[in-house]
Amino acid sequence: MTKSLFPGFDGLMTLSRREGVDVRPTLLRVLTDLYVQTGTHSDDEQRQFVELATRLIDQVDDATRAAVKARLAVYPQTPVPVLQKLGLVATQEGRRVPLPREIPSPARAPTEAEQRMAADMAMQPKEAAEIHDMFFRAGAPQRALILHNLAQTPLKAAPRIPTVRAKRAIQILEMAAIAGDVENFTFELGDSLILPSRVAAQIVDDAGGEALAVAARALDMPSPVFQRILLFFKPEIGTSVNAVYRLSRLYDRLAERSALVMLAAWRGSTLAVTRAKYQATLHDGERQRARAGASQTRPGAQPGSAPTVRKGTGGSSDR
Repeated sequence: MTKSLFPGFDGLMTLSRREGVDVRPTLLRVLTDLYVQTGTHSDDEQRQFVELATRLIDQVDDATRAAVKARLAVYPQTPVPVLQKLGLVATQEGRRVPLPREIPSPARAPTEAEQRMAADMAMQPKEAAEIHDMFFRAGAPQRALILHNLAQTPLKAAPRIPTVRAKRAIQILEMAAIAGDVENFTFELGDSLILPSRVAAQIVDDAGGEALAVAARALDMPSPVFQRILLFFKPEIGTSVNAVYRLSRLYDRLAERSALVMLAAWRGSTLAVTRAKYQATLHDGERQRARAGASQTRPGAQPGSAPTVRKGTGGSSDR
């Protein structure tokens, strides 16, 4: 049954036992990646994932556990037993989320990984890109779940937009929306949230409207202003009573932390794209410079060759 979800599991575990290679961190990361690539799972796939993941979580290092925790914290279909194992939900109703269990050990200073786990985890560019892509690929119900889960994730949120700057941006955005000025609306949104034009345009062009709700919440925009922007700036949404009601309800329930974590993901995803774009270029440039440096090396005088004789103006050799 295990093979349907992760075909190489048995082979990797056999290799681990025979060769002494610890494949459990890699296995948990790959298993998690495979699971979150699909929005829905059968009961059998879910059971397999719970069985394998809950076993491996206790057997991997802190860095692997942190990476898996960040990935599953924003995935809407993460099974409850796995969330409980990662300390993301309470084990019983009415109880607080348990702290990570302390492993009995002699008195020692906390490791760097343990210190990172104790504080909010800084979002890596790759993780930010994954959250960004997952959100924009998801449908309306899945987006709502992602935003709900972001409020509880340990990922570090972006700092709040300064109040004076946010109020100014809200006024400009409302005026641009009423005037139907897409260009100035997009520019002000990106400028106030410190987003590149590509991401700002993606938020404005998003047909569902959830991305615009997140951006507005990050600015702490009053709910009536957000509704007016929907009515004037998004006619495809404003003409639908159900769409306006759905987004208004989403906006009123949207936590500030969820919006700021998503804002951090939008910013970080840009860094991931930039790195991927220029990494190959930089690598090729280094190879070309190396070849150019080698070709510019002057060959030394060959053994037995005669020295160059410089002639004077009269054609006689200088002695």
